[in-house]
Amino acid sequence: MEPKVNYILVGSFVAFLGAAVLVGILWLGKTDYRGSYDRYEAYMRESVAGLSVDSTVKYRGVDVGRVKSITLRPDNPEEVLLTLDVVRGTPVKTDTIAKLETQGLTGLATINLTGGSRDALSLQAQTGQVYPVIKTGPSLFFRLDEAVSRLLSEEGLAQLLVDLDSAAKGAAKVLDEDNRILLKRTIKDLSDVAQTVATHKTQIEQSLNGAAKSADNLVKLTASLNEQVPTLLAGLNKSVAALGTATDELARTSKAVGTVVNEARPELQQFTRRTLPEAGQLVTELRQLTGTLNRVARELEREPSSLMFGRKTPSRGPGE
Repeated sequence: MEPKVNYILVGSFVAFLGAAVLVGILWLGKTDYRGSYDRYEAYMRESVAGLSVDSTVKYRGVDVGRVKSITLRPDNPEEVLLTLDVVRGTPVKTDTIAKLETQGLTGLATINLTGGSRDALSLQAQTGQVYPVIKTGPSLFFRLDEAVSRLLSEEGLAQLLVDLDSAAKGAAKVLDEDNRILLKRTIKDLSDVAQTVATHKTQIEQSLNGAAKSADNLVKLTASLNEQVPTLLAGLNKSVAALGTATDELARTSKAVGTVVNEARPELQQFTRRTLPEAGQLVTELRQLTGTLNRVARELEREPSSLMFGRKTPSRGPGE
């Protein structure tokens, strides 16, 4: 008796397995079914060792695509033709430059796109071009290789020897006998200074400790001033307020005095016109009276009896 087979389950399993295999094939093949890409070309004049198909294309360090193919340029074997698939929407501009970069010690290379200013136009295919061509720039290793090659060439070595000879002659001129004597004196002076410092090490340490204590005292004084300054400022503010109040009182008093003077001005004018002349006449008479009293007092002092008997008649002289 044959067992019953669930054909629906078997069919579902086969369909799921087929879909999984298809997804795996697409993922391993990295086909264009994963997204939309724009295709570009780039011409490299240096070795692309380490770069392979499906190597990463980066834009300022961000993964934006893959290398589709690597071939020699048919019309110029000195250049390598790179076909690049870049995610659609990546800002590839007319001033964008593609450079070959090697990652670390692994030797694997990637294409890095740099540049692309905001005002530049988007890169388009020109007449006779199948795809837009991105400008390329030399990599770091290429520049180093060119520099080393120039340095190790016959002209470079000759120039290097000339420069070394000039440097040796310059050093010989600098280190002549006089300069060597001066250098020895300088070294000896430095040695003397070091010995002097070592001899006065204790004094220097004491000075440094004193400076540290002075700094601590200054910090404490500053803190004390910070605590007292608010109180002083408050007292000063009170004094200023009191001075303002006194000024206001003085102003009011001056105003009152001015009012009193204005009110008494008629009486003062009358006093000036009438009373002052009379007072002056009275003073004159008092002066005259005082003079008379002074004469009387002198007469009485000279002849006290004249107060009772009157003034004596002066005796007459001979022949009167």
